[in-house]
Amino acid sequence: MIALGLEGSANKLGVGVILHPPKGGPAQILANVRHTFVSPPGEGFLPKDTAKHHRTWVVSLVRQALTEAGVTLDDVDCLCYTKGPGMGAPLQSVAVAARMLSLLWDKELVGSTIRADQRLRFLADIEMGREITGAQNPVVLYVSGGNTQVIAYASQRYRIFGEALDIAVGNCLDRFARTLNISNDPAPGYNIEQLAKRGKHLLDLPYTVKGMDCSFSGILASIDVLAAQLQQGQTRWKDEVTGELVTREDLCFSLQETVFAMLVEITERAMAHVGSNQVLIVGGVGCNERLQEMMGMMANGRGGRVYATDERFCIDNGIMIAHAGLLVYQTGLTTPLEYSTCTQRFRTDEVVVKWRA
Repeated sequence: MIALGLEGSANKLGVGVILHPPKGGPAQILANVRHTFVSPPGEGFLPKDTAKHHRTWVVSLVRQALTEAGVTLDDVDCLCYTKGPGMGAPLQSVAVAARMLSLLWDKELVGSTIRADQRLRFLADIEMGREITGAQNPVVLYVSGGNTQVIAYASQRYRIFGEALDIAVGNCLDRFARTLNISNDPAPGYNIEQLAKRGKHLLDLPYTVKGMDCSFSGILASIDVLAAQLQQGQTRWKDEVTGELVTREDLCFSLQETVFAMLVEITERAMAHVGSNQVLIVGGVGCNERLQEMMGMMANGRGGRVYATDERFCIDNGIMIAHAGLLVYQTGLTTPLEYSTCTQRFRTDEVVVKWRA
């Protein structure tokens, strides 16, 4: 079976084509194309501008994906799209495009199951990560611009063991990038990662872990104050050991080290609780090499292993929507046109995972 997936929950529009072999075996990625709406440095992306970007690019990306995949419309079994969560206007643009293609091509639509409260977005990151890495039953750290959750599977649901109590870790990093007026091209979090590689001095920042949950608003407020003072020349503090001046690279380094240490801590607790020795990192922040390194050190100390992917599959993409949608489609479930809506909010553990035991 072949599915075409559309993802547009934030500033990236992705189209993917995937093949599930009829006799089982690994899924085959036939095409995975993407285009990003990039806002000016120091600014976020507005929903209306992002939605306009998606409407502008969706037709050309679908054509490109089909061409790269080497398939025709007759080969495609179903169309899958992101039902939520995400930004309202971009989600609506993708939903309209999916409906249009479904009607135009006379193809089944998969944006949810028969129950109206089941959507693809969370499942897509997790199931694509499992498919690519081969992780069997890992503890999942789901970290992106809109989500921070520690998850484990049990009884046909992905159970949330810990999460951010306020803003997501990706949102924390993106907002700090705006404070420093860092470019959004290719992504603010990626550019912070590159600056952090040149940082040498670890600053003392708030560290907020409450049981299995964590909080990032306090650390963001604290480092925003330090950044503002540094940029205005009001603070020229020196490292106590080396006597060297603290730089914006040190701020990025300190922020990354602190928030990633928090994530490693709550993930290790979840591993101990469920007795797992596997960690799967998914979501846009999951492609950060330093996060993967820190998580790897923790997992190795427990005799475990970290599974992670690169930016092709961590960052929003259409192939994960196609993969998750095809899993749903193979259970015999599709989305009637009258239910092909979208939603900005719902929780991972609301979804019944019918294709896993």
